[in-house]
Amino acid sequence: MAEVVGSHDLLLVTLDTLRHDVAVELAAAGRIPNLAAHLPGGVWEKRHAPGSFTYASHQAMFAGFLPTPAAPGPHPRLFAARFAGSETTADGTFVYDTPDLVSGLAAEGYRTVCIGGVGFFNRQGALGSVLPRMFQESHWEPEFGVASPTSFEEQVARAEKVVAELPREQRLFLFVNVSALHQPNWFHTPGATREAGDSRATHAAALEYVDRHIGRLFAAASSRRRCFAIVCSDHGTTYGDDGYTGHRLGHEAVWTVPYAHFFLEPGAS
Repeated sequence: MAEVVGSHDLLLVTLDTLRHDVAVELAAAGRIPNLAAHLPGGVWEKRHAPGSFTYASHQAMFAGFLPTPAAPGPHPRLFAARFAGSETTADGTFVYDTPDLVSGLAAEGYRTVCIGGVGFFNRQGALGSVLPRMFQESHWEPEFGVASPTSFEEQVARAEKVVAELPREQRLFLFVNVSALHQPNWFHTPGATREAGDSRATHAAALEYVDRHIGRLFAAASSRRRCFAIVCSDHGTTYGDDGYTGHRLGHEAVWTVPYAHFFLEPGAS
């Protein structure tokens, strides 16, 4: 990353609330072909989330603590703030002297842009403004939120507009928080009803919905130059697993997340 930063555009996509087991099953079954085409070896990497809900996890990720490989470490990090005694800062780590990765990239000349999804990015109150304020530019509309059946399409359209309006020489760090997987997601299954509610199956259908449109996001992110992309979940969620529903709790389905990083060549889709 010490060589990538400054020469590439950067894309971070958090598939908010995506469960690892669902992501793995759909990739193996050929149900998310557009994502699977970019996964190294066609498979997700199993990692542990840095937090059990959106706010905590993103605070950690924006500090350089991406989901950790689910195996004994230490594991060198891609990004890290400079501080004495760090055991996961390696020769190739991009090290910055600011409090967080976003401002660290801004100091390197990047335009930092947030396209929010769930409520912690909606800028409708003090708490919902903390994470977006890290960025030079942030976007959120009700159409991007969890209640919108077309949320990801709307987010991608905004990303395309953002990229199109940037000067070609301007480096970009684009962050997209994808809300479609988060509850409610029942409307991504044909014939489903609000009364039937959300389930692991509707969660899977939401991932298929995201996959149908993510090629446009990849194409926009790599339209000007080579792009380094990170696609991961911030945490999982439960649908009755061992009696639990939701997240912000210590369950395997919450702590285990899918992760991938890869390069997008110019013109990728």
